[in-house]
Amino acid sequence: MLNTQPISVPTRPALPVSLTGAQQNDLLRALERDELESLFPHLELVQLPAGKELYGYGERLDYAYLPTNAIISLQYINEDGATTEIAMIGREGIAGAAMYPDERATHTAIVQCAGYAYRLHTDVLRNALRTGGTLAQQLMRYTSIMFAQLAQSVVSSRHSSIDQKLCRWLLDRLDRSLSEELKVTQEAIANLLGVRRESITAACGKLQADGMIECRRGKIVVLDREGLELGAGACYFAARGKSAQFSGADA
Repeated sequence: MLNTQPISVPTRPALPVSLTGAQQNDLLRALERDELESLFPHLELVQLPAGKELYGYGERLDYAYLPTNAIISLQYINEDGATTEIAMIGREGIAGAAMYPDERATHTAIVQCAGYAYRLHTDVLRNALRTGGTLAQQLMRYTSIMFAQLAQSVVSSRHSSIDQKLCRWLLDRLDRSLSEELKVTQEAIANLLGVRRESITAACGKLQADGMIECRRGKIVVLDREGLELGAGACYFAARGKSAQFSGADA
């Protein structure tokens, strides 16, 4: 059994820099200092290239990933290869958290935006959760918010127009990005939303004509966030409000 008890760190001057790096993830930043220090020896900073599959449907979850600037897409892939994005995870959350041994993934996790994440073995995560500290509380809150956001996504998929879905997807990605330039193709967006490429092309054309975005080769630059928010509809604001409850920010 891996030990997650607080440890003494002899090289004190180097510790704040490393802790600052870990605190780029909202879940890790919310921990008490001694709790984060106890996890620190088990946190591995890994580079996540775009398109990398972290785990697939049905695979055992050996590691959890806490992104700092990477964005992870949780997807369900049908037998015919059709893809539907279930959720998007950035620096606010965690992907691959397994609550019991030999737990299997119910989805596929693919890196959507290249960057970095802290990788933590699920044995260590479960040991930390059993202590009932801040990590357990934060993870329960995050899970509750994720369920609420998934419910909003179901409503959006049934009752929102293509234009609204596109606006919300761009905002969800923008909320997890460090700049207004999103490296994504229209074809990729169409696949993730489960709609025709032509529909996304037409919707992007409207947004560009209205001055909200600029479409470049393999990139979309957001020029008018407020315009996208108006076009996204109520589902985006409901989900954003839940995220604000977790982060403590204003909705």
